[in-house]
Amino acid sequence: MKILVTNDDGIDAPGINALAEALCEVAEVAVVAPDRERSAVSHALTLHHPLRAIKVGQNRYSVDGTPTDCVNLGIHSLLDFHPDIVVSGINRGANLGDDVTYSGTVAAALEATLMGIPAIAFSLATLADDANYSQAASFAVRLAALVIKNGLPKDTFLNVNFPAKGELLSPLITTQGKRRYEGTIVDKVDPRGRSYYWIGTADLDFHDIEGSDYAAIKRGHISITPLHLDMTNHYSIAHLNSWTF
Repeated sequence: MKILVTNDDGIDAPGINALAEALCEVAEVAVVAPDRERSAVSHALTLHHPLRAIKVGQNRYSVDGTPTDCVNLGIHSLLDFHPDIVVSGINRGANLGDDVTYSGTVAAALEATLMGIPAIAFSLATLADDANYSQAASFAVRLAALVIKNGLPKDTFLNVNFPAKGELLSPLITTQGKRRYEGTIVDKVDPRGRSYYWIGTADLDFHDIEGSDYAAIKRGHISITPLHLDMTNHYSIAHLNSWTF
């Protein structure tokens, strides 16, 4: 196997190091990742200034851009091989429900899928500095091998989330969940009397929907959600066609 590894937490993040080390046992691995944390940049692509890529090790590059930039540079310029699969993560913190639309980790897998390359995004549901990524990395190796062996449905990639603690229960194929959006902006005043706003600092909560990614994680299971490039709501087409324009 030839694997490109990236993330949105930055090239020095413990999650990407654990993932790359585990994959190196079974594959030729290249790491192309942002030079710093780029969480919640979604599918952003850098167009208004040149990118810099620094080789920091054997098949290891640090890029002053987004996760999407890293996938593009890796595949089209930096690597001397075409990857069989792109693996993104292991992210510090879950990427569940609606949050997948913000996630740079998920967007990196999406970008690879647009290029016709199988891809998986991995996230661990904790923000703890001392988080243990070893169990997640071990499962990532097995899942990457399965994806290469069996393939994925057209225009589909996998979003995988791991519980924060304890023994991992069996993986479940899940649906994308739904987040509760109440109270996600902190509105305060600084010492000089100026208002400021901080997005995403409140405790986040999700609807406990049976079969969803959140429901699986809450009960200790690994969540595997197949995501699709086509965001068309096909069920709404007949309804919209009934309108008079």
